[in-house]
Amino acid sequence: MDDREWIERAQKGDSDALARLLRQHYAFLLKYMTKITFQPALAEDLTQETMMRCIEKIRLYNFTSKFSSWLITIGTNLYFDHARKKKREKEWRDGELSLRQIKWHAEQKGEEWSDVLDALGRMPDGVRIPIVLKHYYGYAYEEIAGMLDIAVGTVKSRIHNGIKSLRMELEPLEETKT
Repeated sequence: MDDREWIERAQKGDSDALARLLRQHYAFLLKYMTKITFQPALAEDLTQETMMRCIEKIRLYNFTSKFSSWLITIGTNLYFDHARKKKREKEWRDGELSLRQIKWHAEQKGEEWSDVLDALGRMPDGVRIPIVLKHYYGYAYEEIAGMLDIAVGTVKSRIHNGIKSLRMELEPLEETKT
């Protein structure tokens, strides 16, 4: 039998046919994943995850591409998801480290550091910057919009939602102090 017949049987629920397909393509996929990740352990994890997705989605395979191409697409997308997640984690860690350094420097200079500044430091730039410009430096919404090259409504929205978020984050801290 060729791949098409095994796939059709697998799509009808034949677990032996599915197992055979996965075994047949496992080494190929693992080699591919190793070449794109350059991390053997990660490649193996992503290959396993790809096989799991294949098991879950075999009925969606529509024969418009080779089965191996379909597996590569799934594996590549899983790798991109993993890379995005790692990037977000690194950015968060770097941000936390920077925040601690700034706080330490402020304390060394005898400057006040508040919970508000901690919370502001954890906000995305697009929200934090308009809040700082408005509430620390007193710029008008229109001026902020011009500085950041965004619409006045966007500035107002970011400040409003950012302040709301700050209040929600700081509320539990206020309750524990009283």
